[in-house]
Amino acid sequence: MHDLAAYAGLFMAALLAATLVPAQSESVLTALLLAGRQEPALLVAVASAGNVLGSIINWLLGLAVERFRDRKWFPASPDQLERAQAHYQRFGYWSLLLAWVPIIGDPLTLVAGIMREPLWRFLLLVSIGKVGRYIAIAAGLGFLF
Repeated sequence: MHDLAAYAGLFMAALLAATLVPAQSESVLTALLLAGRQEPALLVAVASAGNVLGSIINWLLGLAVERFRDRKWFPASPDQLERAQAHYQRFGYWSLLLAWVPIIGDPLTLVAGIMREPLWRFLLLVSIGKVGRYIAIAAGLGFLF
């Protein structure tokens, strides 16, 4: 049961970290790796799945949120939204490889939804970056390869 709680906690930390909610999944993964009670490859897989799912939530929000852009409560001004869309258009879908980067990655996945990025391409590029980050953390700590 202890293992299930560890995996569930890691999954939730990774999912929240990928949304616009401030959270830290790397430290949870690192702590679990260093504790040595779970399989490192499974920890990487669980963190990756949670983080990618969190990005899909952002993408879905992006699909829905643009219709509210003219409301007073909308969290971004029209200028901010237009700048974000212009940056996305300038750098294109390849910028989704940077979805793992703190601060810029989460809004990037939201803008991808607003820009109607196809889900298959979104998933492919976001997954490459996010899985790669967790593999790098585990490998850097000496737990993979």
